[in-house]
Amino acid sequence: MSNSQNFEQRHIGPNPSQTKEMLDVLGLNSIDELIDQTIPKGIRLDSELDVCQSMSESDYLRHIAEVGGLNKVYKSYIGQGYYGTLTPSVILRNIFHNPGWYTQYTPYQAEIAQGRLESLLNFQTMVSDLTGLPIANASLLDEGTAAAEAVTMFEAIRNKKRKNNPANKVFADQYLFEQTISVLKTRTSAIGLELVVGDWKSFDFSDDYICALIQYPDALGEIQDYRNFTEKCKEKDILVGVCADILSLALLVPPGEWGADAVVGSTQRFGIPMGYGGPHAAYFATHEEHKRIIPGRIIGVSVDAQGNRALRMALQTREQHIKREKATSNICTAQALLANMAAMYALYHGEEGIKAIATEIADKTTAIKNYLASNGIATINEKAFDTLSFKLDASEKEKLKAIMEQHEINLFYGRNGVVVMSLDESVDAEDFQKLLNAFDQYFGKNSHQVFPNGTSSIPNSLKRNSNFFEHEVFTKYRSETNMMRYIKKLENKDLSLMHSMISLGSCTMKLNAATELIPVSYREFADMHPFVPNDQAKGYHFIFDKLEEFLCEITSFSACSLQPNSGAQGEYTGLLTIKAYHEHHGDFHRNIALIPASAHGTNPASAVMTGMQVVVVSCDEKGNVDLEDLRLKAEHHRDNLACMMITYPSTHGVFESRIKLMCQIVHDHGGLVYMDGANMNAQVGYTSPGSIGADVCHLNLHKTFAIPHGGGGPGMGPICVNDKLKPFLPGHPIKHVGGSEGIQAVSAAPWGSASILLISYAYIKMLGSAGLKEATNYAILNANYMKARLENDYEILYVGEEGRVAHEFILDLRPFKSLISAEDVAKRLIDYGFHAPTLSFP
Repeated sequence: MSNSQNFEQRHIGPNPSQTKEMLDVLGLNSIDELIDQTIPKGIRLDSELDVCQSMSESDYLRHIAEVGGLNKVYKSYIGQGYYGTLTPSVILRNIFHNPGWYTQYTPYQAEIAQGRLESLLNFQTMVSDLTGLPIANASLLDEGTAAAEAVTMFEAIRNKKRKNNPANKVFADQYLFEQTISVLKTRTSAIGLELVVGDWKSFDFSDDYICALIQYPDALGEIQDYRNFTEKCKEKDILVGVCADILSLALLVPPGEWGADAVVGSTQRFGIPMGYGGPHAAYFATHEEHKRIIPGRIIGVSVDAQGNRALRMALQTREQHIKREKATSNICTAQALLANMAAMYALYHGEEGIKAIATEIADKTTAIKNYLASNGIATINEKAFDTLSFKLDASEKEKLKAIMEQHEINLFYGRNGVVVMSLDESVDAEDFQKLLNAFDQYFGKNSHQVFPNGTSSIPNSLKRNSNFFEHEVFTKYRSETNMMRYIKKLENKDLSLMHSMISLGSCTMKLNAATELIPVSYREFADMHPFVPNDQAKGYHFIFDKLEEFLCEITSFSACSLQPNSGAQGEYTGLLTIKAYHEHHGDFHRNIALIPASAHGTNPASAVMTGMQVVVVSCDEKGNVDLEDLRLKAEHHRDNLACMMITYPSTHGVFESRIKLMCQIVHDHGGLVYMDGANMNAQVGYTSPGSIGADVCHLNLHKTFAIPHGGGGPGMGPICVNDKLKPFLPGHPIKHVGGSEGIQAVSAAPWGSASILLISYAYIKMLGSAGLKEATNYAILNANYMKARLENDYEILYVGEEGRVAHEFILDLRPFKSLISAEDVAKRLIDYGFHAPTLSFP
């Protein structure tokens, strides 16, 4: 491979002369010497990493085009929460394809994030307007997990009032989307709540219920009138959560106007490609009184020191970083990039544009409904926005399916002979006629035309009368020129990898190479519905199989689940597999999670979400886990010990040499070991979670494996497990995934945010085994070089046994506290155009 084609040389920053300069500062002759002084010999791998040979960028692009060609992109009318959409080119080019938007970090430091904070505030305003509720957060992961977060919030609200007589049941209507029900089963069972799935029309309004969740329109497409139902719930102090199609709310009375306590859903159909399941931004709206327990992030309006309008992340104290096991959620990554795209889509179209899109869909749906009726098929749903459902016997269903596949059309074939189809904004006149032609063939008729006549089946009593998008931001940027300028103006207020390094320890910022990202928007990957038959998605499944194989080799584990769509979700999923393992062996009482005091805040928050009790293990003065305290607590809790959660190398930036002993202590007392994979970029090629004794780890693909942070998301947190835990990997109600004894779904889509898995696959393929190891070398070299340059003037808080650090380290600024604070240093770095390092909250 010629140097011009060598991805490794372009991905890894320092050249040979710079490498020598850094090694000279460290007093070393080679990186090998540094690694020997940093990574304990007792945990080193016995053999070299065997993943793949590296590919040039041009070879990779040819390869991924061939893989994409294995996918068959049919016209999908499957719906069920995923829809075709048209991304305006100005948004596709200037946000989705723009590193000025996709390489920023989470906006914790408002001074260098005013652009995306403004865009996320627009997102919140969009959601609040459409749902009819006064407060919304700045996005969640997907509709299923957003519904689960609503349940958690409702439980806190309801049972705070009834401490002496808490309710423990959650009602879910049978016509919620199947994947949402599955995620709800996972979340409720983990914390001891009973999920009751049934018909909302026969709900018993018992005092035992915390809340009721309903779909609007429901999974069969019916637009139900829930007003009396909601009123009765309020009389019984039962909270009401609504999973709503956000586009339908342009035409339907918003749930906030008929009494909903929270409204959740997906903004995918606001210009975000389906991508075989993600990433997409979920939304969450509720009442002002619940703002202190709403999950996720809220962007608030404030003033700066000069009295000017300023934006910041409000109410951060709710976050797991500070509240740890008392946090209301373990959410860390949201879906900021996708929320920004959805917000810009709303600005681009405005109220009249969104209404026009929704109206055209509703008109076409009614035209199809009337056509089916004229041919003897009465739809199950009388009132429809975009979805129709009808019932066929088994042979007729198979006949229809075969004809539709001949025409390269996908419908949703549910249980008991039910067929469902949903229209969307991407259905043009030609698509509409092809759909009719296929039905004509089914009915044995000659093809003829049906024209929408401007009518819909939405009853007047459920039609929206209130206005939305009245803020001037939704009227100012309708021309492409104005929209382009607005996007650029916001981009220019932010700091991203286009401007400087982002020095954030565990949250390692990789080069987000263009070649890794380009295929994500290829039609073969972007326009794929997650529930299409597997033989239409062979390209995706090739990627999944290979990526799982690569990740298992890197972690020394035997199986992998790609479903968790954030790092915190990966933690949660890993702990659930441990819980399922213990319960499978009759150990239902094992509920103690040992967690070092140094652990990332999501660790204890995730443990509590799985119903575990957190016991904190002390750290010594060197920042290492106190081995004697671990022994004592493992012994004390031996009958109930479920697991230890540990990050390796530690968040203090140290490879603890006794890690194998720690794992052995836990195993000897009946527990399993979960390793937080946030710091895998210091392990790859040299050691691994499996080789040091862990049973499961999650991997932050948005850290070690190059998925962009996107200004606060997307992220991906797949888990790798050993043979013990393989049977318990999460399943899905619509697609066959997971283990033989798999837990219920943890995310709405079977393979999580599938489209961005392409990025990590590309990263591994273009670096190859040797390049992956070299990336680890430079993560460790760069950190030790920075430490060496700073240690004469600042105290380095923790170091390894030979004075080295892993890929990160902590400066102790407490000696300067009488003069300046750590925050002052962070702000001054920002003044000079640098992204400030992570501030240690304690």
